[in-house]
Amino acid sequence: MVSATYDGFPAAVGVSRLRVYDWPTADGKPGGGTPHPHLTRGEGYVVTAGRGAVQTLTTSGYQETPLEPGTVAWFTPGTIHRLVNEGGLEITVVMQNSGLPEAGDAVLTLPPDLLTDAETYAAAVRIPSDVPEAEQAAVARARRDLATRWFLELRDATGSGDPKPLAEFQRAAADLAWWTPGERRWRDGARAATSATAAHLAALRDKDERHPTEARGAAPGPTARGRFGMCGRLDVYPAI
Repeated sequence: MVSATYDGFPAAVGVSRLRVYDWPTADGKPGGGTPHPHLTRGEGYVVTAGRGAVQTLTTSGYQETPLEPGTVAWFTPGTIHRLVNEGGLEITVVMQNSGLPEAGDAVLTLPPDLLTDAETYAAAVRIPSDVPEAEQAAVARARRDLATRWFLELRDATGSGDPKPLAEFQRAAADLAWWTPGERRWRDGARAATSATAAHLAALRDKDERHPTEARGAAPGPTARGRFGMCGRLDVYPAI
């Protein structure tokens, strides 16, 4: 008997179209995104246009992966990542556990004094929605540049053999996590999708063929276009 349903995007994966910021960066790159990790979510990139790189930092060290059309790259939860735009970089972003970044899963690499508590952090990362677009862009760029400078500090310290700054950032990021809404999104999304698959497999084993009769398709448009995200301008599609 089928007892679980899930009507969202397959496996509760989140999908968005990203045009990486082309504002020159604090370290002289032609453009780039805001460095950050996701604490409970892996992320994948399918490059559709342009050139660039993704820089990653973990306790294992620093790595840079070139990006060009056709590249598919991904990383596991906890990986600090920064996109570098060397010209027209556009990406289809595929997100595990869709919705968790908005629920506190993503933490920008800001200086320690801005990671002391949730209220201080929220004020530091907020991009106001009730101001002209030019002002939103200025806030997003300043936020990115601040996070980039501290990312470079973390990278250099790790590369020189000093693990303390990165470890302190990882602890602060974990302390900032807003778990209650994150758990709810996971229950309604990824867990519900997995439970539905288990129920469908059990139904087929028991010769219960009803669930294919309830199949349907969907093609919703984006819920937001050109939103100022962490890494660039986003077109965001609903997942659940």
